[in-house]
Amino acid sequence: MESSDIVILSAARTPFDRFGGVLKDIPSYQLGAAVLREVISRAAIADEEVEEVNLGLCLQVEAINDTNIIGRQIVLEALSHEVLSITIDRACCSATTAVQYTERNLRLGLTQLGIALGVENMSRVGYHTSPRTRWEGGRMGDLVLQDPLFRLGYQRFNPLAVDAGEVALEYGVSREEQDDWAYRSQQRYQEALTAGKFLQEIFPVFFTVGKKNVGLDADSQPKADITREQLGKLSTVYGSPTVTAGNAPGLNTGATGLVLSTRKKARELGKIPLATLVNTVSVAGKPREIAVVPAPAILKSLQSANLKLNDVELIEINEAFASMPLVSSKILASKTGFPLASIHDKLNVNGGAIAIGHPVGATGIRLIMTMIYELQRRGGGYGIAAICGGLAQADAVLIKVE
Repeated sequence: MESSDIVILSAARTPFDRFGGVLKDIPSYQLGAAVLREVISRAAIADEEVEEVNLGLCLQVEAINDTNIIGRQIVLEALSHEVLSITIDRACCSATTAVQYTERNLRLGLTQLGIALGVENMSRVGYHTSPRTRWEGGRMGDLVLQDPLFRLGYQRFNPLAVDAGEVALEYGVSREEQDDWAYRSQQRYQEALTAGKFLQEIFPVFFTVGKKNVGLDADSQPKADITREQLGKLSTVYGSPTVTAGNAPGLNTGATGLVLSTRKKARELGKIPLATLVNTVSVAGKPREIAVVPAPAILKSLQSANLKLNDVELIEINEAFASMPLVSSKILASKTGFPLASIHDKLNVNGGAIAIGHPVGATGIRLIMTMIYELQRRGGGYGIAAICGGLAQADAVLIKVE
């Protein structure tokens, strides 16, 4: 093993809460500080060993409640004031980009041990006014509020649900297939939960809000009693031809974290890594093709590592909508000649974001840790995780468990 390898020493996440759940009033910096303390504890390293913290956080409009620079505020909440930090927004790719920044600094020799975090509290996103309000204040007239979560899109582009649904149909993925996948996600999650698989990654969290104590020890988004018939009866949203509240995830809250180091540093500390981080890659495509871009990210990662798709034991493609894993897996089958059914056998085996939830700035790291722990249960091997981000960005992360 090369001493310059990048390895993962620990991984953890909070439970993912539903929209308006018990964690709705907990600031991102408190969620991030909780997971930061947890991954340091799990790695059994001294605080002094941490050289930097890279944080993925998508919805900066929530961070403004605490005057932004949430990465720095997390460090001050949980670590030494001397630890460097940065806050990154690449939409849903924010957490994987935090991993990529951490990896890059380790490979460049700028650091020996760093931490990648992801956090989001979508319940805490408030309404805001037009930028003109500052200059028009005091004049007569109504004050108009805007909702950053409404339509889940961008001012100059379609709502994401529209793009995801239209592109799915263009690739021959029907509404029925998307509902089938959503039902599969819920069922696979419940099977994994019953088997105790999420006990490795989740730790309980407790906070004080005013005079009240709140806590959460399990994901609150999953719908154990949902039926396929119920999913089929839901109306589509935001003008999408296929996307519904049932074949998309919720607006969730949660935090995730990984401790990464060089293999040389891990040996010096006497640590046995959870996994080797082989590579992280990024791609971008046409803005409407968010359902497409996980596939080229996966292919780029595999090519960089001189691997084929059949060398990989597990695949995670984030279920930003059901169309993402369905469209991207069809593209992978077409490009590699690997049977689509065989790809699906390896894909999101314990369910995905439709069941678990999707706190957008945190999910990328959740995919990685879910894959690590499942590979451990299966005796090791390669796993690859991909996630799309708004306006058709995507990251892929390739890992190996011995």
